[in-house]
Amino acid sequence: MFGEAVRKLLNFLLGSQERQKIALGIYGPVNSGKTTLANRMTRDFTGKDLGSVSKVPHETRTIQIAKGVRARLQGNGGKAIVMDIIDTPGIATHISYRTFLRFGFTKDEAIRRAEEAARGVVEAIKSLDNVDVALIVLDSAKDPLSQVNLLLLSHVEAKGIPHILVANKIDLPYARPWKVAESYPEKISVPVSALRGTHIDMLYRKIYELVSRGEGS
Repeated sequence: MFGEAVRKLLNFLLGSQERQKIALGIYGPVNSGKTTLANRMTRDFTGKDLGSVSKVPHETRTIQIAKGVRARLQGNGGKAIVMDIIDTPGIATHISYRTFLRFGFTKDEAIRRAEEAARGVVEAIKSLDNVDVALIVLDSAKDPLSQVNLLLLSHVEAKGIPHILVANKIDLPYARPWKVAESYPEKISVPVSALRGTHIDMLYRKIYELVSRGEGS
């Protein structure tokens, strides 16, 4: 069953003519809510989740893709967006096997996970070569000007990829999504709770506007 946010979205685009498929990549630091957002999007449009979510860091250690997700939304000239939604491993500047020990893994398991997580970071950065639009998911309860965020944005900007900052986790009592907007005033920023679906319709509209702007340029 679609929620109210998605029903609003269904009044935004829908029609007989479909857009060319785009690759939409979801990026961000570890545990910022990337997979929760990917699951929200794929669930809204396909009824299925894309990946598993965990409090353990680096739960997503390889790229996951939902191919050909068709967002058939009403209005705006009767066109639709077809997307490959790409959920990527969390970006980190330092990965230690000791992090996983704190979650009850054996040393061998922790070392294996750390190695997989390191490969996942490299894979995520490389995948930027193949995306048309990027969603940069930031935990709005944390410092938006962290080293990891600045590193990720420098890669995205260097490649000229259109992107949206997703100030996630606004459902937390200590979230400060306005800090994201203040820190990056020149960028498109959307405050959301991927977990609860708050403002997800606003994010969908911004994605459509960004894609439409690119097609018209």
